[in-house]
Amino acid sequence: MRRRLPALFALMLGIALALPAAAQWKWRDGGGRIQYSDLPPPAGVPEKDILQRPASAVTRQAPAFVAAPASAASAPPLAAAGKEPELEAKRKAAEKEQAEKAKAEEQKLAAARAENCQRARSHARSLESGLRMARVNEKGEREIIDDNTRAAEMKRAQDVIASDCKQ
Repeated sequence: MRRRLPALFALMLGIALALPAAAQWKWRDGGGRIQYSDLPPPAGVPEKDILQRPASAVTRQAPAFVAAPASAASAPPLAAAGKEPELEAKRKAAEKEQAEKAKAEEQKLAAARAENCQRARSHARSLESGLRMARVNEKGEREIIDDNTRAAEMKRAQDVIASDCKQ
């Protein structure tokens, strides 16, 4: 029994590894040569030239939509006429939902602008106070803000106030 178990395992492994090899495509190209691949043939290959496909592959089918004759196109079908109010209700519900999402997004943006405005005004007041200020640079060192840096920060704060504090 102990000798059969490894043999059975090897057989099962061999079958499992051979299954992907069975998933092969075979078709005749434009020059008449037979091509093999694990990928489907290019879209330009006619259905009659596909000689073999994997069992899991779906055959290509013509589109299900067929244009109606001109006389039938002018008169609405009875089945579709019964569903129009339902479709119209779904369309209106989708439009309403989209409008609500847009309104919620606009409210979120307005709240962010209001917060930016409040922060910029607070920062501008701090800069105008003339008190000695410091900040931490990219190296993690503390540095005192000089007059040029204070003027640049004030300009940035005024730009934010101008853009976000519109009432």
